[in-house]
Order: sequence, then C-alpha cells, then structure tokens
Amino acid sequence: MEFIKREKDINDAKLLSPLVWAYVGDSVYELFVRTKLTNKSNAKPHKLHIESIKYVKAKAQADILKKIQDNLTEDEKDIVRRGRNTENHHVAKNANVADYSQSTGFEALIGYLYLTKQDERLEEILNMCIE
Repeated sequence: MEFIKREKDINDAKLLSPLVWAYVGDSVYELFVRTKLTNKSNAKPHKLHIESIKYVKAKAQADILKKIQDNLTEDEKDIVRRGRNTENHHVAKNANVADYSQSTGFEALIGYLYLTKQDERLEEILNMCIE
C-alpha cells in the first residue's frame, strides 16, 4: 500500500487515539478485502459488495480476531485491548456490543500497523484473516 503516502510520523501515530487507529484500520481492511475479491472474481459490484460484507461486518471481524489471537505479539494484543476497551458511543445496527468492541480492537490493530508503517506485519496479519 505504498501508493498512499503516510505523512504522520511513526511516533505521532503511536500517540493517536485507538479509535483513530480503528478508523484508519476499517478503511485499510475494507480495501484489502475488496482488492482480494476483485482479483479473484470478475463479478458485478453488487455481488462483490455482498461478498465483502461477509468479511467486514463486526461479527466477522470479531471471529477473525479470535482466529488470529494466538499469532499476535504481546504488543499487538495490547493494541487490540486498547482498541477494544476504548469508550465508543456508537454500535453498528447489525452488531451486538461484544462483537462491535472486538471488531474495534481488530480495526485498531490494522490501523496501528498501517500508520506505524509495519507493512510486512500488516500484510502477514491481513493474509491470516482471509485464509
């Protein structure tokens, strides 16, 4: 994802709110999923959208986090915990509070890795998500 210039200094990125990490992580993960689906299919956009929802909805992200949890470093688990525990006054309409909290932790990890330019590790984790 080098085509997107990240101007934030790595140290500045580490100081951002976990909800900002999650905000960025949501976009990074969605782009990853959409790109994967587009590369393996020439389906119409509506069908691609329906398929992508299976990966990006809160329940799916919570399940993915459970699946990859044992492969995370202690620092990464801490990022997830911070994202999960950050007070958020919003819950998606199709998610329960627990799944939404877990998905926020997952997105925080993705955003954190992206913003701190840990591209190899980010790619490793993203590929674990789709396997």
